[in-house]
Amino acid sequence: MHVLVIGAAGMVGRKLVEKLAADQEVFGFEVDRLTLADAIEPPVPSALQEVSTALTMDLAKAGEPEKLITGRPDVIFHLAAIVSGEAEADFEKGYAVNLDGSRALFEAIRIENLREPYFPRVIFASSLAVFGQPFPETIGDEFHTTPLTSYGTQKAITELLLADYTRKGIFDGIGIRLPTVCIRPGKPNKAASGFFSNILREPLVGQEAVLPVDDSVRHWFASPRAAVGFFVHAARIDTARIGHRRNLTMPGLSATVGEEIEALRRVAGESAAKLIRREPDPAIQKIVAGWPTDFEARRAADLGFAAETSFDEIIRIHLEDELEGTNA
Repeated sequence: MHVLVIGAAGMVGRKLVEKLAADQEVFGFEVDRLTLADAIEPPVPSALQEVSTALTMDLAKAGEPEKLITGRPDVIFHLAAIVSGEAEADFEKGYAVNLDGSRALFEAIRIENLREPYFPRVIFASSLAVFGQPFPETIGDEFHTTPLTSYGTQKAITELLLADYTRKGIFDGIGIRLPTVCIRPGKPNKAASGFFSNILREPLVGQEAVLPVDDSVRHWFASPRAAVGFFVHAARIDTARIGHRRNLTMPGLSATVGEEIEALRRVAGESAAKLIRREPDPAIQKIVAGWPTDFEARRAADLGFAAETSFDEIIRIHLEDELEGTNA
C-alpha cells in the first residue's frame, strides 16, 4: 500500500506517521511505500526509512500536486493548511494554501484517473470553523455550514469539493471535522485557539501561561491521540456506510476554560493552576465568541469514531505521550 501524508511535518501529521510506523495492523494494511510532504522537510520514521520519501513542497504551487499523484498513492491523508488566525490575517495566503492547494490536489487525482483508472481514498482534515452563528445550544449533524471566517470558508468549500469529486467517482473522500486538538505539544502556533492548550501545557512543565478569555468560555476538544485515531479509523472504514454526506463532525468533549483549569488542578495540583495569568485580549475574545461550543456527533459515533469524555483524561494523555507520565 502506498500512503501519502500531506502536512506530515505538522503536529497531527507527525503523530499519524509515528502511529503508522509503530502499528500498521490498526490501519488494516501494510505500507510498502510512504510519501511524506510538507512546506518544511518532514521527519521520516526509522521503521519505514527504506520505503519512505520526504518532500519539501508547496501544495499551492503549480505542478506540485501532480508530482505527488504520479506515484498513485492508495491512501492520501490531506492535513496541509495554514491555521485559523493566519488565514484570517492573510487573506491571499489562506485561500492559496487552504483552498487552491486542495482543489489542485483533487484535480491532479482527476487527471491521473483519466489517464488510467485510479481511485484513491482521500482523508481531509476539516474544521469546526465551517459552522457559523447563530448556533443552537448543541449542534447536531443536520446543522448547516455558514462559516464566518475566511479559514472556515476555505474548509467548507473544500468539503463541498471533496463530496462532489467523490460523487463523480474520482476518489473515495472523507472529511474529518476536527475538534480543537488539546493539549498540543511543542511551541504555541498562530491558531486563535492556541491558548486552550497553552494554559495546560506550560503549567505542566512549571511555566507561566496567559489566558486571554474568560473562564466561562466553552469549546469542543479532543486530544492529539484521539485526532490520530480519527484518521486511522477513516483509513480503514467501509465508506459505503457513510453515504453521500462525506464530511463528518468528530466526537469530542464540551468543556469550559474553568473546567480545564479545575482538571489541571486535580491532576497537577494548585501550584500548576496558579501559573495561569489572566490577560484579556479583545481580539481573541471576539474570534472565540463566534465559535460553536457543543456538538452531538451522532453520525461519527455510530460509525465508530471516538474521543475522550473528560479533561482529566486529556491531561493524563499529554503526560503519558509527551512528559513520560509526570509533570514538573
